Amino acid sequence: MAGMMSTVSLQNVKKIYDNDVTAVHDFNLEIADKEFIVLVGPSGCGKSTTLRMVAGLEEISEGSLYIDGALVNDVEPKDRDIAMVFQSYALYPHMTVRENMEFPLKLKKMPREEINARVKDAAEILGITEYLERKPKALSGGQRQRVAIGRAIVREPKVLLMDEPLSNLDAKLRNQMRAEIIKLRQRINTTFIYVTHDQTEAMTLGDRIVIMKDGFIQQTGTPQEVFNHPANIFVAGFIGTPQMNFFDAKLLKKGSNAYQAEIEGKPIPLAQPLQDALAGAGVESQDVVLGIRPEHIRFAADASGEGVLQGMVEVSEMMGSEYYLHVNCEEKDVVLRIPTADLPVELRSGIQYGTQMHFTFHPESIHLFSKETEKNLI
Repeated sequence: MAGMMSTVSLQNVKKIYDNDVTAVHDFNLEIADKEFIVLVGPSGCGKSTTLRMVAGLEEISEGSLYIDGALVNDVEPKDRDIAMVFQSYALYPHMTVRENMEFPLKLKKMPREEINARVKDAAEILGITEYLERKPKALSGGQRQRVAIGRAIVREPKVLLMDEPLSNLDAKLRNQMRAEIIKLRQRINTTFIYVTHDQTEAMTLGDRIVIMKDGFIQQTGTPQEVFNHPANIFVAGFIGTPQMNFFDAKLLKKGSNAYQAEIEGKPIPLAQPLQDALAGAGVESQDVVLGIRPEHIRFAADASGEGVLQGMVEVSEMMGSEYYLHVNCEEKDVVLRIPTADLPVELRSGIQYGTQMHFTFHPESIHLFSKETEKNLI
């Protein structure tokens, strides 16, 4: 494995189907050697199509794909030195686990000792050594998925492509396999491109995340970047659970670098760094969408004080150390995520339907988007 580089470069890549439907628009991405890239977005956003173009299973309509600096648009899938793992495990049922893993190496006419060594290594890394002589039907879904991954990694591909590999597993197994993939990633020196619709998977696995919608890249960045600085309303709402709350608001310029937001006429204070950034970007007074994550809303004891909103609790979900509260505020459903310890003692045992709640926003954590373009103002 040593000394192999595997960079992937997609330049202005497009996919247009015969009926003039564009599935992927002008996709640009530079993937570094051994980077773990996750393409994430709702179904039909073009992420799997992009992966299949890298694999060579879909033709590239326009643009260029380079692997290690070599243009591979017209190179056959088998000659691209990539391996792909799908959500359906596609194992040969009549072969044992060992035979399934050996199969791609036998096709390459690899010497027997080399095949044995690679299968042994991969089985150890994936914790499937004890299942090598079994048939796939004797294995659980998670074990089968490991065999499928094993069959891909024995080839020591330059790039490992994974298309929704965990979506057929139940929640507990998905979490387990996610941790396994993180471990696997540390053990093998390969560049990963991973497709999922699950933002939690994207956030925990990716060095960088590419968020897609309707065939367009919405934002590319580290998990921290897309979470803390979403480029637009779509990204802000897609990343993070429960989803970010959005309010129609006004942004008012109060001086050379002083700004304030208003929701339904109530002034909402903004942190000074945010005000400075707005001034630096030359932002004028305008209608905005104000975003705040459920965990950045604080319980307020009463209505006094600046920036306090109020609403009525409609649903209260006890999550152990915290409550998810659905509060009706001016006919809007606002979700609050309040640590139980932050609540007054009388509310800790449960919050009844109809309880009036006062709350404020953590001023450092307010996001402001243009109402017109939906882009982040800074």
